Amino acid sequence: MDNSLLVELSRAQFALTALYHWLFVPLTLGLSFIIAIMETIYVKTGNDEWKKITKFWMTLFAINFAIGLATGIIMEFEFGTNWANYSWIVGDIFGAPLAIEGLMAFFMESTFFAIMFFGWNKVSKKMHLVSTWLVAVGSNLSALWILIANGWMQSPIGMKFNVDSARFEMENFFDIVFNPVAVSKFLHTISSGYVMGSLFVVGVSSWYLLKKRDVLFAKRSIIVAASFGLLASIFLIATGDESAYQVAQKQPTKLAAMEGLYDGEKRAGIIAIGQLNPDKKIGDSTTDPFIWKIEVPNALSLLGYRQIDAFVPGINDLVYGNEKLNIIPAKEKIEKGKIAVQALRDYKDAKKVNNQELADASLVTFREHEKYFGYGYLKRPEQIIPPIAITFYSFHIMVGLGSWFLFLFLILLYFSMIGKIEGKTLVLRAALFTIPLGYLAQECGWIVAEVGRQPWAIQDMLPVGMATSQLDTTAVIITMSLFTIVFTALLIAEIKIMLTQIKLGYKEH
Repeated sequence: MDNSLLVELSRAQFALTALYHWLFVPLTLGLSFIIAIMETIYVKTGNDEWKKITKFWMTLFAINFAIGLATGIIMEFEFGTNWANYSWIVGDIFGAPLAIEGLMAFFMESTFFAIMFFGWNKVSKKMHLVSTWLVAVGSNLSALWILIANGWMQSPIGMKFNVDSARFEMENFFDIVFNPVAVSKFLHTISSGYVMGSLFVVGVSSWYLLKKRDVLFAKRSIIVAASFGLLASIFLIATGDESAYQVAQKQPTKLAAMEGLYDGEKRAGIIAIGQLNPDKKIGDSTTDPFIWKIEVPNALSLLGYRQIDAFVPGINDLVYGNEKLNIIPAKEKIEKGKIAVQALRDYKDAKKVNNQELADASLVTFREHEKYFGYGYLKRPEQIIPPIAITFYSFHIMVGLGSWFLFLFLILLYFSMIGKIEGKTLVLRAALFTIPLGYLAQECGWIVAEVGRQPWAIQDMLPVGMATSQLDTTAVIITMSLFTIVFTALLIAEIKIMLTQIKLGYKEH
């Protein structure tokens, strides 16, 4: 069996599932709160038009919620099918947030979803409103626990390695829950979902105005969604800044790839826009890393270290070391990791033959080099750097589009407030065609987060090559092909059903 091929196929299958799943999640996160706000206006004013508006968007929310649920369940199963070693080694920690997500958030979300969707004439207005808000809170709590698990993968804390079971075991649950990386990731992710929900509502509403249909409904929807989206965009920028800071502290290789920074420097700038030089290689000191670029001076040092003159390590510093900054070369980390791997083997062998003296000595050696244990499974120092081009371009597309979304919400809100939004055809068309750009930004964000963590399943501790199940590559190819067909069919079905509901209009849907 070609293990490298198996690893790449398993990664590709999980990436396929995750990217499809994330087409549905952000809209669920954002639309749920927009619906809750609209229903609150209905309950406060008693205006039945707001009830109709709420029910229209609620129908689209329900379609998206159902299909997103299906893809999410499949993704969780893949931890057991394709990533059995990962599930064994870190299941004690990683499984806890997912279990809480299912027991607390998912059941709350699902229970009150039934009341929200089917209970309009069966419960009181206030009870229905409470149910709608609880669905919104539940969907965000669901994201919380999943992102706590993901944040731990990015920055593992609160655990110890059990040499007898070869598993990471939880030591402090609250360290994991309040992991700064997890907190910043959660806040940044949900705020991006709020932006996505807002883009969807203003885009669809703009289509109605372009068609001169359901004008009052569309204008009211735009005001609510643009206001919510504007606030969410401002919050998104703030949480993005904190996320970048956490990346600089915990994942410097990801930061270097995000900015295409090969050689570290003080007062490092951020690349606003640029084109990477494909001929540039790690360790090459003669080739310029960019064909062209526009740079914001000093911004990366300020963003990553909160000091304008801070030194930001580059790719070459991280791979080959920097003695002045006490950055250990990756080669040395790999050597220490191999010592740890061998010491663990010696410990287990000694325990089998009841050689306690050798077991104790091996354990001491392992603990001395435990920090670099994961590096012992890498073959080359250059492996510690994630794919640079895809990380760099995904990051800059995400940031650029996020800036555009903020500007769009400002324009829409301004023309809505002065009563001239109907005649702004160019703005309405821009809002409509920004819907797919919102999804593009969402996917780019997750590509940065997950591709930027490579080669690690658990940052600095477990390479993806050691996390896979021992499957036949043919089985992975077959299941990936089937998932591609099923997920594509689900996506097409969602789009067709959504378009049908939209074309019916808010009164007839």
